[in-house]
Amino acid sequence: MKTLKYVLVVVFSSTFLISCGNKEEKKKAGFTYEKSSEQPITKPSEENNLQTVVISGNDQMQFDISEIKVQSGKKIKLTLRHKGKMGVNIMGHNFVLLKQGVNVAGFGRKAASAKDNQFIPKDAENDVIAFTKVIGGGETTSIEFDAPKPGTYDFICSFPGHYALMKGKFIVE
Repeated sequence: MKTLKYVLVVVFSSTFLISCGNKEEKKKAGFTYEKSSEQPITKPSEENNLQTVVISGNDQMQFDISEIKVQSGKKIKLTLRHKGKMGVNIMGHNFVLLKQGVNVAGFGRKAASAKDNQFIPKDAENDVIAFTKVIGGGETTSIEFDAPKPGTYDFICSFPGHYALMKGKFIVE
């Protein structure tokens, strides 16, 4: 019995070691294998001036971050992701960056009746620096805007009732 175990161990070990051998890849005939020397086309001035921000919301009416810091003079690309599963009519989210001094609660109450305008009240459009469209679970949207002057600004989700929990500070340095 010991001899049989010994033989099986040797056979399996040999098979394993042989299968791990060094294989040399063969090049296919008719193909050339060279590394590309081309560099991707970029626009350094635009690339250096763009600051990317990603923020997510969920079905528990929460943003994943409550503070965003950006540099003055930069173009901001903000991406909003809805990580939940609920539809846009039940648990929609957007990102609204308000101007300094805007009453968040007052804006949020007015926004509840502005469904036809992405929950941005028409009489308060001048209070908004930038906003995304309203999205539902599993969706993503992006906007680009210029960072405002240095200071601290409020951001909210203006979907009805969300502004009390889904809010934060947008700090421009």
